[in-house]
Amino acid sequence: MFRPSTARWWSRTLRRLTALLALLLGLLAAPAYTAQAAPAFKVIAFYNGTYDAAHISFVHEANSWFPQVASEYGFSYTSTTDWNQLNAANLADYQVVLFLDDYPHSASQQSAFQNYMNNGGGFLGFHVSAFNTDSGDWSWYHNTLLGTGTFQTNTWGPTAETLQIDDSGHPATAGLPATITSSVSEWYSWQNDLRKNPAIDILASMAPSTFPVGTDPNQSWYSGYYPIVWSNRNYKMIYANFGHNAMDYATNTTLSSTFASAQQNQLLIQGLRWLGGQSGPVTPPSGTGPIHGYGGKCVDIAGAGSANGTAVQLYDCNGSSAQNWTVGGDGSLQALGKCMDVTAAGTANGTKVQLYDCNGSGAQKWQPGAGGSLVNAGSGKCLDATGPSSANGTRLQIWTCTGAANQSWTLFS
Repeated sequence: MFRPSTARWWSRTLRRLTALLALLLGLLAAPAYTAQAAPAFKVIAFYNGTYDAAHISFVHEANSWFPQVASEYGFSYTSTTDWNQLNAANLADYQVVLFLDDYPHSASQQSAFQNYMNNGGGFLGFHVSAFNTDSGDWSWYHNTLLGTGTFQTNTWGPTAETLQIDDSGHPATAGLPATITSSVSEWYSWQNDLRKNPAIDILASMAPSTFPVGTDPNQSWYSGYYPIVWSNRNYKMIYANFGHNAMDYATNTTLSSTFASAQQNQLLIQGLRWLGGQSGPVTPPSGTGPIHGYGGKCVDIAGAGSANGTAVQLYDCNGSSAQNWTVGGDGSLQALGKCMDVTAAGTANGTKVQLYDCNGSGAQKWQPGAGGSLVNAGSGKCLDATGPSSANGTRLQIWTCTGAANQSWTLFS
């Protein structure tokens, strides 16, 4: 015969065993946890974002474009204005360093970066990251790593040019034709002839057919040899001379995109993957140009503005950068460094379409539908010309797909 205390002990024990059994059954029924794949390599980009609207515009574009590329090709991208993160402890966590609009100026930062490069780190620099008026302020960087010496001249205004591929055997140039069209940029020349430096491997330069370069007769190049992209055989590095967008300085309006050239983008992506220890050619999404729609008008960014929330509208086709669209690897439609976006990720008929920072959401993904329609992934609705109207300034919106003419679009024709 059990005593009461013994009965309580058995009761508590049975309850605990029952709870344990329920927990085990729950764990067995739960879906297995899948760990997120580690990035193939890690990139950190340094910038200031405070000087010259054209450089600031490029930085904003880069910090939108590189995360998209990172997502597609399996690496990570971090950007920062804190140049003190150029230290040995932090750099040990990254395989590639980017300088977007400057280079380090303190002795400790310079020493950390030089040691990083001497120990096999990767580096990709853009445009003004090589600018200097005295290469002696950091001789190792300007004379040894980049090989440029002191800045000499620049072209003006910013232009797109034909580049010739000088080294077709480099991983960065794999699969590219003999010449490619660059995006719009201002271009720099340097004190040193890089062809005379045995350490320098020039990947691309101005093609002879592209001269004159520039729109101001007093700041144009009419002939000569001008390297645009190069590497240093003693380091894992690439420098790209581009990274300066065309601007309407009076209104602070971006008029071009550094990432508007698919072939230049291919060179960048392949070069970045090489720096990160990856190999093999890539094929960025093809197609860049206007999107024609209702009444023969083009999909246009109002006022060529690049601010978040800028209206996407119909307008007379004019070949401007505000009508130059590119298909992103995630199905987005991009222009002026930003994405075509459904306002507030709305799904209701009549929700307006705008320009916004690319973020990979369904509100920014579009796929071909029946009858030339463009279907928004987030809403299942079609891109639609309000009204229907083809007047200049007609806003674009999403609407239930009807197959009507104001929902029919022709890409890149």
